[in-house]
Amino acid sequence: MPSSSPVADAITRALDQFLGRMRAESADYGPDGRRFLDAAAATLSGGKRLRARFCHAGWTAVARASDRAAAEPEALWRLCAALEVFQAAALVHDDLIDNSDTRRGRPAAHRALEAEHRDAGWSGDAEDFGRSGAVLLGDLLVAWSDDLLEDALRDLPNAPAVRAEYARMRRDVTTGQFLDIAEESAWSVSPLAEHAERALRVISFKSARYSIAQPLRLGALLAGADAAQLSALDDFGMPLGMAFQLRDDVLGVFGDAAVTGKPSGDDLREGKRTVLIAFTRERLAAPGRAVLDEMLGDDDLDESQIAALQATVRESGALDRVEDLITDYAKTADRALTGARLDNAAVGELRDLARAATTRVA
Repeated sequence: MPSSSPVADAITRALDQFLGRMRAESADYGPDGRRFLDAAAATLSGGKRLRARFCHAGWTAVARASDRAAAEPEALWRLCAALEVFQAAALVHDDLIDNSDTRRGRPAAHRALEAEHRDAGWSGDAEDFGRSGAVLLGDLLVAWSDDLLEDALRDLPNAPAVRAEYARMRRDVTTGQFLDIAEESAWSVSPLAEHAERALRVISFKSARYSIAQPLRLGALLAGADAAQLSALDDFGMPLGMAFQLRDDVLGVFGDAAVTGKPSGDDLREGKRTVLIAFTRERLAAPGRAVLDEMLGDDDLDESQIAALQATVRESGALDRVEDLITDYAKTADRALTGARLDNAAVGELRDLARAATTRVA
């Protein structure tokens, strides 16, 4: 899923315009404030622009179903940019919570701030500074996201519906993130048979909705979608969002570090209680589960230990089960578009995006 395309380029322009305004309005912050803004801007570099592209596709599917010549309004690009900034905020906080060192092949935000502290020769603990700074950096990005949203919705008749959906997205992601960290502790007192269901709930709220389903709805609402159009996009977006996150979970265990930009097996070191792990534990005898549980979440796992855990996941059949689940979700999503009152070209684009989201290697 390349990040270079007319849509991605338009979103980048909207982001650049916004960043230019933020810098112009922040002159009084002084040099340390400028460091902070530069750190926030750095988080917006790179990425697949996935959420923004689904937002654009949602708008196109509805707007051009009735008007073939409908041109994208500036409000759409600002809404797409708002989603990218919100995604950046989520990643900053996610990397901090997970103690991740890298993001997109570069130092994670808290590690970059830590390095700046050391390079500047400041006093105090550089690591503490980086972590504290990243909390505030994520908060700033959330505020920026809201600023862009309000810029997009100014004087638009559909503003209340878009604003309400965006607010729901923020609540869902925050709660989903909490469910994720809670599961890393709660699994030990939860019945084995419930682990997969609990993991699916986490990915529904933490990722599936805000990665695909809600961006689609936001674009469609901006275009004035009716209930039938929203329903079709929901029936497409939710299962596809689940498939997308399951693919992410597979990459978190088996991904190539040179492609993903994160160390291979990173989810194993972080102790993520994913569907992949739930399925693995279901097939292991008690002694095997005990070994798996002891190794998961160990920051010091070496390559041979990661390879051993990967082999356990494969041999349990968990990887095949997750791949089958991804396929089933993708098929369900595809069927939802058949006969929907949406623009035909946009439906084709949605199917292309679906394939890219579920077969990706990064």
